[in-house]
Amino acid sequence: MAEVSTETFREVSDRLRPEIDAALTRLTEFDQDCPERLREAIRYSLLAPGKRLRPVLALLAAEACGSQSSTAIVPACAVEMIHAYSLIHDDLPAMDDDDLRRGRPTCHRQFDEATAILAGDALLTRAFDILATEIADAEQSRRCLRELTHAAGASQLVGGQVDDLRFEKLEGTADDLAAIHRRKTGAMITVSLRLGGIAAGADEALLTLLTKYGDCLGLAFQITDDLLDVQGDEKSMGKRVGKDADKGKMTFPGVWGIEESRRKAEQLIHQACEAAAQLPSGGDPLISLAHYVLERNH
Repeated sequence: MAEVSTETFREVSDRLRPEIDAALTRLTEFDQDCPERLREAIRYSLLAPGKRLRPVLALLAAEACGSQSSTAIVPACAVEMIHAYSLIHDDLPAMDDDDLRRGRPTCHRQFDEATAILAGDALLTRAFDILATEIADAEQSRRCLRELTHAAGASQLVGGQVDDLRFEKLEGTADDLAAIHRRKTGAMITVSLRLGGIAAGADEALLTLLTKYGDCLGLAFQITDDLLDVQGDEKSMGKRVGKDADKGKMTFPGVWGIEESRRKAEQLIHQACEAAAQLPSGGDPLISLAHYVLERNH
């Protein structure tokens, strides 16, 4: 496996997170016509304690392509807004029906169901608003909008969520499961990297490497997430564990078993690291992040 960076994921996150959180705060100030309760619900979910994995990936991709992380801060924030909206809606009673997220009550529990739905709606639209208005280069803005609308839309994130719910009542295969999570989880991880590359002016060869890294990382992330739902601790996870089995959901440990799931995740991380090592700046922080995904306990 590729050599691990001396900068750990925690150090990478500590380095980049203040920039991300400051930008997210600035971009959700809104004007006086935004109701205060809606603003509170948006920020409650968007700025909740968390890893900021997707915006960190966007910033690291820009760095790995030879640019400054700050060049990708707007698309990084747009991705995090889409991610936060998807979590708010996933937690709703009609979907996964969760009452705990990141160690705190979910948005609909903290506020109410209608406010949570509308907070998610506002985050979704704000993500595209900032790509259209906060990126000075018109062609780059257009490319970012095209990438993110596809990744967040009916054929990717939303379609993956629909099939994830559908297979609660159906028997499926490992291929079915991989197809669900390539869209539900993987699409937003891969697009984070591609947006960072686009912001850095990466050519198609570099975007292909970022895509390969993202595709492998996204599936490995979901496999480890499924393993943590079986073996993780609710306190460290900050959310309910064992819920997938309780609902009869199809998971990788359920299809492959625990040991084979671990082996598959290790193989995917190896492939991700090989792709990252070919990036202009060596991709060391991306390699470190990949190892974190494999070894995380929350």
